[in-house]
Amino acid sequence: MKQICVVGVGYVGLVTAACFADLGNRVIALDVNEKRIENLNNGIMPIYEPGLEELVQRNRRANRLCFTTSYSDALNETEFAFIAVATPSGINGEADMQYVAAAAQTIAETMTAPLIIINKSTVPVGTGDWMADIVKRYQKKTIPFAVVSCPEFLREGTAISDFMQPYRTVLGSFDHEAAEKVAQLHLSLRAPIVITDLRTAEMIKYASNAFLATKISFINEIADICEALGADVKEVAIGMGYDKRIGPAMLDAGLGWGGSCFPKDVKALAFMAEEKGLDPKILNTVTHTNYDRRRKVVRNVKKMLGGLEGKTIGLLGLAFKPNTDDMREAPSIDIAQELIAEGATVRAYDPVALENAHNLLPAIETTTDPYTLARDCDALMVLTEWNEFKNIDLERVRDAMKTPLIFDGRNIYDPAEMRALGFTYRGVGRGFDR
Repeated sequence: MKQICVVGVGYVGLVTAACFADLGNRVIALDVNEKRIENLNNGIMPIYEPGLEELVQRNRRANRLCFTTSYSDALNETEFAFIAVATPSGINGEADMQYVAAAAQTIAETMTAPLIIINKSTVPVGTGDWMADIVKRYQKKTIPFAVVSCPEFLREGTAISDFMQPYRTVLGSFDHEAAEKVAQLHLSLRAPIVITDLRTAEMIKYASNAFLATKISFINEIADICEALGADVKEVAIGMGYDKRIGPAMLDAGLGWGGSCFPKDVKALAFMAEEKGLDPKILNTVTHTNYDRRRKVVRNVKKMLGGLEGKTIGLLGLAFKPNTDDMREAPSIDIAQELIAEGATVRAYDPVALENAHNLLPAIETTTDPYTLARDCDALMVLTEWNEFKNIDLERVRDAMKTPLIFDGRNIYDPAEMRALGFTYRGVGRGFDR
């Protein structure tokens, strides 16, 4: 049994801690947010992630997982310390590294025995060297340590299975022995392990996310062309996806990407390139194309209704994707704000994200089910592809609405079936569906 410390109990840190504990390790999860740790010790989760609460509780009962705000307690007899703190976007798109710096400094000041410090946070290329300098500077006495990069590739909504059944594990370090020790922690996952240097490992994470974001922006641009030329982007994506060089993943046209990773990572990579005098045209265009989706859907609904002033618009879904309550960079935020600015009344329903919505969108009304949402609406907009929405009673929704008009931003309904039910329907890139 290895003893592991995980610094940060957000999406990445809490999943990492719970999964390593479930693999049989003793894990101490640390966070400086006292309220968050108090809640976890009382069984209250800070995030919604399918299966996570059960995983945490099971490993707490087995005494393999505990929570603390004390670095000295967390690092006592610990061989591995994972840093999994936030790196949000700064003013110019750069990664804000204050939380990583604080964690590295406190680890340096607290450690009393040799330690392998593993960076899980998504950080600029060169961070591993920078962290090593911080640790050296703040150590009270010289204690051997190594820095390893182990970028996370977790998707919200499927984070536990992504951890337990990864496509690969990437490790970067100039200390090969330390990298091999971290590799041993991951052997039971039975996935390919790539061991390289620090900067290459850090770059693999950014390059991966930037490519996936590019794929999403590309298919959305194709969707616009499909609308203009009369093709169906869903069928186009299926035909493309059979080509193994392309693959079917990330070819769902819609509202673009959101969440905590793609927006900030693409911006951060572009910032790093520009800092070196490069011109990352593709990255900047990818970002612009993505955010333009949100303005475009509002323009479409405005055109369909002949204006938005005095109209009531219902939003089906608020989270940036299904199976999470995360609304960071969610398309729903920009869409709701623009609808309100155009004079519309906006109400919304989401199965799990309503609490976050009250803080981020205080001007909208919220309801407890899709049928109450539909009542007297001039239009409904599907913004999150929750399974619940795919199986709702559409006739009941239609009868509750003032005008049976649906803009399907996630293409979860069949256009012909919706028209047969009496809806005015528009999806994204669905041929001459205008």
